[in-house]
Amino acid sequence: MSDPSRNRKPRIRAALAVAAVTGLGATALTALPAAAAGEAVTVQYRQSATGSDQVEPWLKVVNTGTSGLPLSQVKVRYYFKADAGASYTYACSWAVKGCANLTGTFGTLAHPTATADRYLEVGFTAGAGSLAPGADTGDMQLRFHRSDWQPLNQNDDYSFGPAQTAYSAWSKVTATVAGAPVWGTSPTGDDPTPTPTPTDPTTPPPTGAALFDDFDYTGHTDPAVNAHGWSVRSNAGGPGVPGATWAPENVTFAKEGTNSIMNLRTSTAGTGESTRHTEILTRATKFRNGTYAARVRFSDAPLSGPDGDRVVQTFFTINDLKAPMADDYAEYDFEYLPNGGWGEPANILYTTSWETYRPDPWEAVNQHSESRTSHDGWHDLVLTIDDSAVVYYVDGREFGRHDARYLPERPMSINFNQWLIDLAGQTSTSPRAYDQKVDYVLHVKDQVLTPAQVAAKVGAYRSAGTAFEDTVPAAP
Repeated sequence: MSDPSRNRKPRIRAALAVAAVTGLGATALTALPAAAAGEAVTVQYRQSATGSDQVEPWLKVVNTGTSGLPLSQVKVRYYFKADAGASYTYACSWAVKGCANLTGTFGTLAHPTATADRYLEVGFTAGAGSLAPGADTGDMQLRFHRSDWQPLNQNDDYSFGPAQTAYSAWSKVTATVAGAPVWGTSPTGDDPTPTPTPTDPTTPPPTGAALFDDFDYTGHTDPAVNAHGWSVRSNAGGPGVPGATWAPENVTFAKEGTNSIMNLRTSTAGTGESTRHTEILTRATKFRNGTYAARVRFSDAPLSGPDGDRVVQTFFTINDLKAPMADDYAEYDFEYLPNGGWGEPANILYTTSWETYRPDPWEAVNQHSESRTSHDGWHDLVLTIDDSAVVYYVDGREFGRHDARYLPERPMSINFNQWLIDLAGQTSTSPRAYDQKVDYVLHVKDQVLTPAQVAAKVGAYRSAGTAFEDTVPAAP
């Protein structure tokens, strides 16, 4: 995000979440697919709070199969009825496997029911290990609450069991192993098709208006950068550390193997005057519905110097806010915070769809999805916008699905930036620098591509030796 006026409480950048939604729906489980025949789990549940402060689903996953079960393949969903317009915050109070080895992501059902339109999906990192046959995870003492801490009502939540004061098998919580349903009965009418599906087409769609850039440039002053419609930011202002400079010289290009790579470097020595942010964006505001994609390398650790700065690494689209709460504003973000920030203590990836906001006093209308786990390394990021939904994908899997009310009314620009929220995360005055890399960017106008089709289209450009194309017409 590049608008310097966008400050929020408790966050400094306004490009984040207020409403938690994401992902795929689920359906009533009547028979296990063949792929899951060798796997079997039971989910045990007990409630730890019946009041209106927060939901506390305590869970155990039991391996009832005959072979070892890597927990990184397991996802558990707890279904609930959300309050209108509310966002939710997940937390882990304590877990035998370690809270750091659990992830919590909120999702929205494709077919809401009277008792469920959202879910909390709990996953495991590789650090959680495996379960031997007959073993269980032990306690996972989880909780979530409205982000504004307003009262909530659990009594209309599908998965809530007020009488469940001791652990026992609970079929209103579902589980999958490697994407295949293995336990529980979900709210009726939703389909848990894995993403991507086995029949996901890999051929590019018919040729249409598109922007593709392989970022094959010699440097930020290469005349082709400007000729291809890019602006490397140098003007002052927010977001981020007050007094920081947006440094065009920190946007560089180099070969890595056979691919050309763009690098955005952010550096600081602990003062506003020493802080250098980076941003590159299209000058044209002409992109609206269709598919957006980029391959981006997020970094958990600095290239040099001490770690800990609250850095934000991004790929997003945006247009300008013409007036506070103007309903034709739009912004769609991938934002990775490797060291946390905005109240988050550790790494977290957000996707956020914006309808509008007011900077002062702060008010926002948006939805977000989140994953509290490391995303260090290369990732394929895909965003699709049609007339019904905004959908985010990370590495071929659906990450967030946001409502039609967040669709754009006006065209947008395409942006990448990296910047520091503040200097509170790392108070050292030692110089340090963070890198974010970008392999390519793609936009296909008015066509929704699957992640596999994106990969095929990029491959077709590269096979043809096409490093740049822009056939997207100017906005009327």
